[in-house]
Formats: sequence, C-alpha cells, structure tokens
Amino acid sequence: MSSTMLVLGPKLWVALAALTAVAAGVAVLGRLGHERQIVVAAVRAAVQLTAVSLLIAAIVTSLRATAGFVALMCVVASGTAARRITPGVRGWWAGLPVAAGSLAVVASLLVAGLVPARGIAVIPVAGIMIGGAMTATSLAGRRALDELTGRRGEVEAALALGLVPRDAVLLVCRSAAAQALIPALDQTRTVGLVTLPGAFVGVLLGGASPLEAGVTQLFVLVGLLAVEVVAIVITVELVARGRLRPAEPVPALAG
Repeated sequence: MSSTMLVLGPKLWVALAALTAVAAGVAVLGRLGHERQIVVAAVRAAVQLTAVSLLIAAIVTSLRATAGFVALMCVVASGTAARRITPGVRGWWAGLPVAAGSLAVVASLLVAGLVPARGIAVIPVAGIMIGGAMTATSLAGRRALDELTGRRGEVEAALALGLVPRDAVLLVCRSAAAQALIPALDQTRTVGLVTLPGAFVGVLLGGASPLEAGVTQLFVLVGLLAVEVVAIVITVELVARGRLRPAEPVPALAG
C-alpha cells in the first residue's frame, strides 16, 4: 500500500501549477486584490517545504538540532504574527503568546512521556502547536486592535467613568479577540463529520489502525485548543497593557 495519498510525478506538479493559476485567476475576476500574493505564497511553499524536508531528514537524529529547529519555527511564527498585528518593533510582543502556549504544551508532553524525545516526533508536534498559536495570536491581535480603534469613544467613556485603562480596553476588545478561537472550535466539533484532518490521514497512511489515527487526531485537536486559548488570553492582555497597539493610537491610552 502506498504511504502517500497522491501519486508523485510530473502530473502532480502540473496540477499544482494549474490550481495556483485558477486561484490567482479567480482572485483577479473577483477583484480580491491578492492574485500576486497567491502565486508568491504557492512558490514559497514549494521552495520552503522542499528545503525543510531535506533539513528535517538531516537533523531528526540530533536532539540539539531538533531544539534549534523548533526555536527557528517559533521565531518565524512570531515574526509572521507580529507583521499581521501591528507595524514596528512592538509587534514582536506577539512572540510571547506564540511561545508561551505552544512550547509549554510540547514540553509537558515530553516530560509526561506522551511524545518520545526524538526529532521525528517532536518536530511535527511542535510545528502543529506553534502554527496554531501563531494563527490564534494573529487573529486575536488584529480583532482586538481593530475593535479598539473602531470603538475608541467607548474606551474614553469607560475611562471617564473611572475604569483604569486596562479594564477599559478589555471591556471593548475581549469579546472580539475571543472570536479567534472559533476556527479551532469548529474544526474540533466537526472532525470526522466534515473533515479528516492531516494528523488522522498521516497516521493512517503511515500504517496505523483507524482507531490509533483517531486517538492521535483527538490529541492534536485538544492540544490545539489549549494552545490557542492560552495564546488568545495572553494576546488580549498585551493589548490591554499597551504592549500591542493600533497603528493609529487611541489618544486616551497614549503613554
């Protein structure tokens, strides 16, 4: 039985190019304005996955190299979230929620012995958790800052009523930032009914039983929920304390 879900060969590359062209073409017709980013993202993904595949094959036998690669993933995820949330040096505060949730969960799993201390196991688990934390941080940060900018009058009114700046900001942006958890909740609620996520398919194609694949996917989904909740809470707190700020400052919270 093949260990992959796709037939490798020239046809696969033609299909990838065609799908990229279709996505960019539809974006042009729909005037979405992201056709160039679609092509660049697809090319970057191909180059990066090729490089990472070769790199992982070389480092999985070394725990020190594995730790360095996980740290690199964290830095890249933090930089991506930072650019999505706010311009400037302050955006790098996004690294705190990205690292706090994901690395704590991975470390706990290693200590508990649920994930073996081998690169081939640590790298994919860490990658999934860091990726989830990055997405949650980006969404929560953008939603919180957009809400803070759009409802600055409410923040000023809350301050006038005697609330301290942190509480005034939380009153306005906490519920909006919490919506960043919706994709993870929907994925967990509908798993097996709407989609069979990557971990399930990967373990199944690797030769495990459907039950083992299901347990692995459940572990991934619940772990992601924990990571993303931590990331969202920390992100909201950073916004409330002024560490992450809108591009257009709220005058009442300047300083």
